[in-house]
Amino acid sequence: MTKLVIAGAGKIGAMIAQMLLDTGDYAVTVADRDAAALDLIGLPYVTCKVADMGNEKDLRSLLRGQDVVISACPYFLNTGIARMARECGVHYFDLTEDVETTRAIRAMAEGADVAFMPQCGLAPGFIGIAAYSLAQSFDDLDSVAMRVGALPKFPTNRLKYNLTWSTDGLINEYCNPCEAIYEGQKREVLPLEGYEMFSLDGVNYEAFNTSGGLGTLCETLEGRLRFLDYKTVRYQGHCEAMKLLLNELRLNERRDLLKDILETSVPMTLQDVVLIFATVTGTKNGRFTQESMARKIYGRTIGGREWSAIQVTTAAGICACVDLHRQGLLPARGFLRQEDVKLDDFLANRIGRYYEEGTA
Repeated sequence: MTKLVIAGAGKIGAMIAQMLLDTGDYAVTVADRDAAALDLIGLPYVTCKVADMGNEKDLRSLLRGQDVVISACPYFLNTGIARMARECGVHYFDLTEDVETTRAIRAMAEGADVAFMPQCGLAPGFIGIAAYSLAQSFDDLDSVAMRVGALPKFPTNRLKYNLTWSTDGLINEYCNPCEAIYEGQKREVLPLEGYEMFSLDGVNYEAFNTSGGLGTLCETLEGRLRFLDYKTVRYQGHCEAMKLLLNELRLNERRDLLKDILETSVPMTLQDVVLIFATVTGTKNGRFTQESMARKIYGRTIGGREWSAIQVTTAAGICACVDLHRQGLLPARGFLRQEDVKLDDFLANRIGRYYEEGTA
């Protein structure tokens, strides 16, 4: 039995606990500083502990004697959790989209006897596994485009959006510089720029730059292709509204206020759809070729409870990586990238299969 701690009892932490509990192979502890959030976990055979993830004493007590820690906390807590994981000899996995946090964790992983694998959710996460798998089948690469969106099935407000995951993470993606490869050179590009429109299954969407979705692919593919980018997908009109809030009203400089406005005014929903779209162009068998992968994933009932599509896809991304590592299908120690995961292994995994089920 693998002893595992989930740091964070929010929407994603609860889904992670359910998925791992269902395997029967993990002794799961969920920790959060909010006792009320722990009360909502409501799962038999899951241990709940009140602990402050920003407190070294609490973290040391929580992680000592464990095998794995999964951070489902806001990105700014992850370096502290990762540092304590190394001290306690515990494998570390997280969902961060924050580029600087990932760089810090990568440095911690050097010479470690345990594994450190950040960016294991949906984007960054599964989209990187899928895009890299597509790219591996080409003789020479020209471009890789990755597009992901978590969208309400029934948009009703001016933003055409509902909160479906971490507000801190959403703001971070919308405000921080974005990585890309342009004409063969790694560059930083601005969030909310690079605007494009496209249609899929008769629905019109827009996509624009957001931070963190590429994971480590810029480093992995630099020098091998002309273009690489990641963009977030929304319904048309969302980007212009966010530019008003972030740039013209300058709420990108007042993130706490922006978070309060969004959480007060934009309702959450379980009625969502996750759209995943990756396209690779290059040379295959002497011909200039393009291949794409598209998925729409919907929420579903798991363990007798209704879960949103973003909960299912994000939690399945990290849980499958943890499970593949447990099975010896990933390196045992050091810094692990999404590119280290074989797509076939992921989709064949008992938790990764959620990316096949519930798909339209």
